[in-house]
Amino acid sequence: MTDQLIRKFASRVTMSAADCALVAALPFKVRTIDASTYMLREGQHPTRCAFIIEGLAYRQKLTPNGEREIVSIVMPGEFVDLQNLFLEESDHDIQALTRLTLADVPISALRELISACPVAGHALWVDALIESSIHREWLLNVGRRNARTRLAHLLCEFSVRFRKSAGNDMAYELPMTQEQLGDALGLTPVHVNRVLKSLEAAGLIARKKRQVSVIDWPGLRDTAEFNERYLHLNQTRI
Repeated sequence: MTDQLIRKFASRVTMSAADCALVAALPFKVRTIDASTYMLREGQHPTRCAFIIEGLAYRQKLTPNGEREIVSIVMPGEFVDLQNLFLEESDHDIQALTRLTLADVPISALRELISACPVAGHALWVDALIESSIHREWLLNVGRRNARTRLAHLLCEFSVRFRKSAGNDMAYELPMTQEQLGDALGLTPVHVNRVLKSLEAAGLIARKKRQVSVIDWPGLRDTAEFNERYLHLNQTRI
């Protein structure tokens, strides 16, 4: 876990041996939770930030009548709730998409790290800004792309992000129901199913249960109008 955290920070900034030692000294508690478990609910006052070791989580907002919008997916090697470092009250729910292994780091310890190690604070800033960039792309995706392009874009994003976290971008497990995909895309489950079938029929993807295989990456990327710039994968370390 300590090595994963150091790699996380070192992927954003150039770390000295002393910086790495400060990150390694962070206190944390590893825990495992089941799929669908709430990690945080809107209105709670969090005391810790969670770093995902294994599994997937998602952020969601609910309307007063219970309708849901999934607003982001969080993957291994990412902090789930950096906004809680300085915002006193959670403004959304965070829920486990799959079984999760987490490292909980006290907010007070992360604040102390930022004070003692400015480059670590820089790394967390970069993470928060990239998260905001992804949110902007999701907003555009739901608001201005048609259903086929919208779903293809999400599959492209997952492909690229899974490549970063797991090393394979041409085939990955997508543990989302069609209802959950619909809640992330502003579509009905029936419409999601129809679009998935059309992408398969076009030879762009193949599915086997929850496994998604990209058959024609250029074709899927063109269908999605996908440009990975917003993911900032080549962010230069400072």
